[in-house]
Amino acid sequence: MRAVGEPDPALLDTSVVVENLRTDAETGLNAHEAARRLVVAGPNDIELAASVPGWKKILGQFRSPLIYLLLTALLASLVVWAVDGADEWPVDALVIGVILVLNAALGYGQQAHAEHAVDALARMTATTATVVRDGVECRVAAREVVPGDVLLLAEGDAVAADGRLLSADGLEVLEAALTGEGEPVRKDPRTRAEPTTLGEQVNMVFKGTAVAKGVGRAVVTATAMGTRTGQIASLVRTVDDAATPLQREIAWASRVLGIAVLVLGVVVIASIFLVFGIHSVHDVITAVLLGVSLAVAAVPEGLPAIMSLVLALGTRRMADANAVVKELSSAETLGSASVVCSGKTGTLTTGEMTIVRVLTPVGEVTVTGDGYRPEGRFEHDGAPLREGESLWRQTALVLGDNGQDSDEVLREQDGRPLAAGDPVEAAFSVARTKFGTRSQRMPASATKGDPDTVLERCTYLRIGDRLEPLDDSSRATIRRDAQRLTGDALHAVAVACPAPDGPLTYVGMVGITDPPRPGAATAIADAHRAGVRVVMITGDQPRAAARIARELGIADDESAVSGAEIAGLDDDQLRQTVRRHSQYTQLDPAQKLRIIAALQSDHEIVAVTGEGISDAPALKSADIGIAMGRSGTDVAKEAAKMILADDNFATIVRAIREGRGIFSNIKKSLRYLLSSNMGEVLTVFFGAVLAGAIGLSQAHTVALPLLATQILWINLLTDGAPALALGADPQTEDLMSQPPRAVSERVIDRRMWNNIIVIGASVAAATLFTIHLYVPGGPMPSSIDTARTAGFTVLVLAQLFNTLNARSETQSAFRGLGANGWLWAAIVFSAALQVAVVQLPFLNTAFTTEPLSLSQWLVCVAASSTVLWVSEIRKIILRRNHQLCGG
Repeated sequence: MRAVGEPDPALLDTSVVVENLRTDAETGLNAHEAARRLVVAGPNDIELAASVPGWKKILGQFRSPLIYLLLTALLASLVVWAVDGADEWPVDALVIGVILVLNAALGYGQQAHAEHAVDALARMTATTATVVRDGVECRVAAREVVPGDVLLLAEGDAVAADGRLLSADGLEVLEAALTGEGEPVRKDPRTRAEPTTLGEQVNMVFKGTAVAKGVGRAVVTATAMGTRTGQIASLVRTVDDAATPLQREIAWASRVLGIAVLVLGVVVIASIFLVFGIHSVHDVITAVLLGVSLAVAAVPEGLPAIMSLVLALGTRRMADANAVVKELSSAETLGSASVVCSGKTGTLTTGEMTIVRVLTPVGEVTVTGDGYRPEGRFEHDGAPLREGESLWRQTALVLGDNGQDSDEVLREQDGRPLAAGDPVEAAFSVARTKFGTRSQRMPASATKGDPDTVLERCTYLRIGDRLEPLDDSSRATIRRDAQRLTGDALHAVAVACPAPDGPLTYVGMVGITDPPRPGAATAIADAHRAGVRVVMITGDQPRAAARIARELGIADDESAVSGAEIAGLDDDQLRQTVRRHSQYTQLDPAQKLRIIAALQSDHEIVAVTGEGISDAPALKSADIGIAMGRSGTDVAKEAAKMILADDNFATIVRAIREGRGIFSNIKKSLRYLLSSNMGEVLTVFFGAVLAGAIGLSQAHTVALPLLATQILWINLLTDGAPALALGADPQTEDLMSQPPRAVSERVIDRRMWNNIIVIGASVAAATLFTIHLYVPGGPMPSSIDTARTAGFTVLVLAQLFNTLNARSETQSAFRGLGANGWLWAAIVFSAALQVAVVQLPFLNTAFTTEPLSLSQWLVCVAASSTVLWVSEIRKIILRRNHQLCGG
């Protein structure tokens, strides 16, 4: 980055730039001076983010309102334990502590795993550079390049630093990563007369770009954060990460639960005092202990661990499907996305330029096959092109031969061919292989390029075996051919070669396309079915963008909106535009940000894909930024929250499905935990309020339906394994047939609150009814301890039945009953522990329980199962209402 007042090297003569940098244009720096400058300037690295110590990352796992609530519950548990005499282990406090540590470990582990994956992707893209030092060419690590180094640039090289060109021979540089412009930029070392935009600084080269063709020399003017890439990275670092939708929802739910827990404790204690009265200090302690224990039990302490488990499982499945999520909390965000703003090249398309038409003065040829694999053939009027005929010979001239072998313009990566330099040259190389001959060699000085530019330099026209002067009529015909290709959304490239006496001769032109990825149209259809709108943002020409949009089903006859049109719209007009249009072309980074902001202001949750340095601000400002793993720059990967290892749009749709599954399973766990906890709360509350009717009020004795130790045991037993097993539940509904959840939709919505109250009331009714059966003077009289043990058992078993209810809001619990083996294992394990607490003598003493007979056990099972039947009736009503409403 230039200091204020420092001259722009693009406006200075090369000799002045070299003198200012105290170097030599021919011999470069000497090794000693280069080493000294490396110490002063530092490594030529982009500081993507400030380094965070491990201990801060661990503490960061505890920054959550829900965690704060659990810490409060832990302290309250310790107070209860201490007041109660501290005779036994503080089991509930220990359980909460273990859950907090487990949650932190899961979060830290996933973050570290994602960082390792990102580092691995960065190592795959690490570069070297060729410099001149002490007058000798040498290859050094790109991070060791310093200001004043003389860079040697050749086709396929990554530009290691910003530099002022000293010389250029046919040098073209791909600057899409920095500017978004897909076409290579022709470089010219001549001094610019006046300041220009970044894309027009043709006498400069920039870090993070790549040489498409030609050779050149440049003196390094800036490295590391002083480069244009570094400036963007600095900008990205100033943007704060916004909380994800899930984080916002859990924070809201935690505040609500915190208030509810406080009110609950006060109400329960007050109710006990009012109903039973206070006759001794022991009564006060009993009431307070029960109130605090119940408040602690009402907190779903298993939720953080469940969330971390669900997110970790989801992110692992995403990673297996080539979507690397950097933070656990971001995994669900994609499932909430209502709009995906995607680039075109390499994401919706293969990124493999393909020649599909050849137009010559003697006829037209169609080329079949897509991409860089040499599979396909040349056809004329639907039949294979015959070797030896005039059109065949003319086509061979158009394809020509630039003297390069295919492995010079193509390279293999993960078993897939990729362009090593200019993608247009790669397209010609593949077409020559399909054509199957090199007999018609084109001289190395042959010209390819924009038809108008090529025609300006041509004198003759080749028609078969003869040459004719290129007159105005022929030029007009050729231009119409170019317009025809452009009208068909193809990139037109004209070809000319020297005539025997020197002047250039036009031989024909090709139409090039970047074909859609296999499966992209299906993935977009799946996204639309799920209510997710796909918006295409590309640097291509509007016609090419519109063709791809039509082929993939993004838009029908809709025209693309250009950056120039966006520039003329105010914020309100832009908001109306983004509601109607789904394809945009030739946008600068600021315009991308405006589009994202307009969508977000319309209450959309926006996912954005990107690969270039110029995409980084958009990736950072989106609700979830998705960087390309193969073609993406380090700056883009750092700004994003998710990285596509395969650069494939279909992977995004699979990740959306996974993200929705994550949120669905979190809701299942919440539905289960809160409805079960509600059952405990209502049992104690109404057990106290209705003590006389139930038979618990005898001789002014505080005979509560449950004891504090029993409540804590229920909390430990049912909030543990069953809730965790629900987090791993396979999907019970077709989530991709439903629209994305609205920004205003609460994680605990009205329907869930209704479920919590209905199920909680059912659990409490079954528990209190069972207690009433066995209290002294009840229908099946026994002791208070037996009655309380039966109610205690019903409450546990009812919550285990409730795990089956919680798997779906509307579908029957009997659908897919055996799909989750972990859940059944958790149910059996928890039930076995409850049997032990009831039947084993030493546990009878610890939990004040009495062994139950077989008939009493059968009554408990029957009573607890009512929660299942109540839920089934409710679901039938919900399904019928949904059908009546046209759903």
